[in-house]
Amino acid sequence: MAQDVSGGGGTEGLRRLSGVIAALEERRTAVVEELRRGHEATWEEIGRACGMTRQGATRRWAGRLRARSFGLAVDSYQHGRPGYPQALIGSAVPREARRVLDLGAGTGQLTRLLVEAGLDVVAVEPDETMRARLAATVPGAAVRAGSAERIPLPDGSVDAVVVAQAWHWFDQATAVPEIARVLAPGGTLALVWNIRDESEPWAAELGALMHRTTRQRIDTAPVPPPPFGPPERLEIRWEHPTTAAGITDLVASRSYVIALPEAERARLLADVEHLLATHPDLAGRERIAMPYLTRCTRVRLG
Repeated sequence: MAQDVSGGGGTEGLRRLSGVIAALEERRTAVVEELRRGHEATWEEIGRACGMTRQGATRRWAGRLRARSFGLAVDSYQHGRPGYPQALIGSAVPREARRVLDLGAGTGQLTRLLVEAGLDVVAVEPDETMRARLAATVPGAAVRAGSAERIPLPDGSVDAVVVAQAWHWFDQATAVPEIARVLAPGGTLALVWNIRDESEPWAAELGALMHRTTRQRIDTAPVPPPPFGPPERLEIRWEHPTTAAGITDLVASRSYVIALPEAERARLLADVEHLLATHPDLAGRERIAMPYLTRCTRVRLG
């Protein structure tokens, strides 16, 4: 079979073979996901079936399955996740850019801002449920199925790539050359995160509740490797107007909360609701200003 795919060899044969391997690996990941979601196999059983140890299987797939879990909480994600400050666009996307790729676009929190800025936006999202919501809520964007590791665009077809709240989920060894491939010469990559500003005491208490069982450590000031050049940094302090229900949805949309056993998840959300109802800075307020720091790293293709 491998000989049939690679044909006479050479770079064209290698390209075909690599495509088949990538497709098979994608299917293997889907099978692992089905087994784990249905509680049909342990990590030890999956590891044995793949010729790995339990630890090897967990390292390979656990993070990726969490990255694919957001579609299970699409309503909470859309209602709870904040947008981004308008000032971000001028820093994340160069003035001369016209066609922009929003990679790992979710339900379109940043996509909407890019479209409203008058840009020609392609939004790529791997999760089918998230993608359907994105297409419905941001009809001005061209929505595509795909991932950072397999971007469904031609070489050199976009002026800028933006990645919001998603860089830490990518397989960067594969994603970096793929992003470089779709960028035009001199194009830019911008990596963006919204970070809760926990210098506000009630926000710190909320964060402590959210992370009492799992602490997700994310590098929000990464240095992308070559072929990208040195990073430029930007930080914007701002407030997201929301409600108690919106903050509960924000918590419910986190991947580590989605992954909790149902009883533990329900207990956490009940404790969040109790905090919002009883904290002296929050009790009885219809509108709540959630403090954020938006952090952006921009690099140029060398």
